[in-house]
Amino acid sequence: MMSPAMILDRETRLLSAAALLTGLLVISGWQPYDRLTWLLEVFPIVLALPVLVGTYRRFPLTGLLYFCLFLHAIVLMAGGAYSYARVPLGFEIADLLHLHRNPYDKIGHFFQGLVPALLAREILIRGHHVTGRRMLAFIVVCIALAISASYELFEWGSAVMLGQGADEFLGTQGDPWDTQSDMLFALIGASVAVLTLARFHDAQIARLKG
Repeated sequence: MMSPAMILDRETRLLSAAALLTGLLVISGWQPYDRLTWLLEVFPIVLALPVLVGTYRRFPLTGLLYFCLFLHAIVLMAGGAYSYARVPLGFEIADLLHLHRNPYDKIGHFFQGLVPALLAREILIRGHHVTGRRMLAFIVVCIALAISASYELFEWGSAVMLGQGADEFLGTQGDPWDTQSDMLFALIGASVAVLTLARFHDAQIARLKG
């Protein structure tokens, strides 16, 4: 169980991270490549950050999950600022792996599987909703894939409503299998969460519960 001093230190670090994230969000939106794309990409951050701050005392998350949420936010902000097809890191990866397209969006979809899987896992364990480890892993992966599919439907809806204005947001780069590969990377991210991070996550949950 964490002592009052540890709790205070944890709160200070989390508030500092929230402040840093807010500053980076402002910087990413200062002169983005496409304003509409930036708004669509960072909307999850704008939605999630107040929720995380508001629920911290009632339902604080593990350090692992907060860290992964922070990394995911960074990925989203870079994608919003440059548009996914133009992020410099993606070009470097493409040159290294001899790819014909900028693969930065796949990093985003990897986190789109990893983070929801960890969040779902934490809620299910702490709420005692699922006890069997195999069933827990199955449900967590299914939830992550459902969120990934919902996001693809959101992208489709944006394309229908906005027409060419959504091209940068979709970021398919001419790939007819972009939707399927996006969901594949979300599946990989969710699998990493349940196969490689589960024990570390369990230890953090146990420590948080005290």
